[in-house]
Amino acid sequence: MLDKMTPNQRLILALVISFFFLMAYSAVFPPEEQVGTEQNTTVQKSEVSSTSYNGISSVDLGHDTQATTQARSSDAILATLKGANYTLTIDTLGRIDQKEMLEEKFKSKDGVDAKLVSETGAKPLYIRFTDKALNDEAISTPYTSNVKEANLVDGHVSITLTQKLSSLTVTKNLTFYSDGHYDVKINMSKDVRYYVYLGMHPTFPDKQMMAVEGVMVYSSNDISTIITDGDAESMTSYVDTVLVSSFSQYFASIFYNVGRDTTIKVDRDRDDNPVVFMEGKKDFSFNGYIVPKDYKILNSIKPELTNAIEYGWFTFVAAPLFQFLMFLHDYVGNWGWAIVILTLVIRILLFPLTFKGMLSMAKLKEVSPKVKELQAKFKGDPQRMNAAVMELYKKEGANPLGGCLPLLLQIPVFFAIYRVLLNAVELKGAEWIFWITDLAHMDPTFVLPIIMGATMFYQQHITPSNFTDPMQEKIFKFLPLIFTFFFITFPAGLVLYWAVNNIFSIAQQAVVNKKFAAHKKAKLEE
Repeated sequence: MLDKMTPNQRLILALVISFFFLMAYSAVFPPEEQVGTEQNTTVQKSEVSSTSYNGISSVDLGHDTQATTQARSSDAILATLKGANYTLTIDTLGRIDQKEMLEEKFKSKDGVDAKLVSETGAKPLYIRFTDKALNDEAISTPYTSNVKEANLVDGHVSITLTQKLSSLTVTKNLTFYSDGHYDVKINMSKDVRYYVYLGMHPTFPDKQMMAVEGVMVYSSNDISTIITDGDAESMTSYVDTVLVSSFSQYFASIFYNVGRDTTIKVDRDRDDNPVVFMEGKKDFSFNGYIVPKDYKILNSIKPELTNAIEYGWFTFVAAPLFQFLMFLHDYVGNWGWAIVILTLVIRILLFPLTFKGMLSMAKLKEVSPKVKELQAKFKGDPQRMNAAVMELYKKEGANPLGGCLPLLLQIPVFFAIYRVLLNAVELKGAEWIFWITDLAHMDPTFVLPIIMGATMFYQQHITPSNFTDPMQEKIFKFLPLIFTFFFITFPAGLVLYWAVNNIFSIAQQAVVNKKFAAHKKAKLEE
């Protein structure tokens, strides 16, 4: 196969494989394609698509400009709740207006606290009625609250929100807990049709490249349907749902325990971002959580909530990898050293595959002069040339695919560890050594990316290659510089993984080179 390729085609293949190897995820599996595939393949027989409800279009349901763009002012806040590391406010429309994280690690570069509810769009617990006249009245009628301020540090607090309309009384009984989750009980004084909104996630200015944002619907049969921002299409309905989440890289607004018969609807806004709401009942109970996606906290509340942490295509590999990373952290007490140990363990487990690939590359380099001779000899007869080259490979025990296949088999592991380190909120504010004070942010000194590039360059230097085109070889040598440039803005935790991975690869390549040299010497002495 490879011997039939032109030098330029081989260069393209080498670039693609290098891109895979160094997790340039968007080159082959861009997030929008991934999510679109998931969305299309995870539609269940319980899922129903629709465009209108009781004469109200999907766009009408998804866009209530009066309710979703209401100006925020001090007199619009009904209640303020203070936790150990956050402040939560409820507004006069009975919505969670904002949850502001007070921890230093969540502050922006400008020192501004992270706000987990989008300033525009639907907010959590907003109720919309399908009856237009009733809805218009509800939009302009404020709720009342029995609690104005409360402290959640040492326990929980129950709040009753009441909205008295001309023909209906709406009561929301909310219980907020110190860990951040809350219980919801909604009562309508009579049967009416209405929807409860999940709320829109905020987009942060320091969002990492290739981080996915959007909506997840997780069903009881462990199928995750993800609709990314900008990709929402027609309104879709889901039932038999375990949880639904509107998420960004590190944070999510979640509804769970909604009842398997509850209809969840995902619509789109004017920017084609997904908007989630669920059809309510006269007496309607469920739970919610606006949260940093910390695995241990989610697991302590309800293990099913850990499914809100999104790993993409390779969840089956990423989830156990993260479990092992947490185990290492609990053992060594430092996320940076846990990453180093994880990298070592992965390299050891994959060594048999890596070893075969490295030996194959060494053999290909050894026979490359003979391949060039055959190519020159049969220059005018490609068919005879290919047959002669394949016969040479067979005779010498060299497999032209031997270096590629082991690498391709490792791709799921590389992608999985990339998604783990990209999405782990646990790395926010996590120190490693000396100048690395936050593994979730880029290295401000650029030392790690430079080390990564230097180790990649040296790894290339000691790795056998069989380039037949000098220009091709020169271009390939620029890859360390190119990827150093890519890695400059990547989170330090990711760069640490790849730098350490390169170092271990160098050690393995040195072992292979030594073994192959000894084998070659023994062969010459025979």
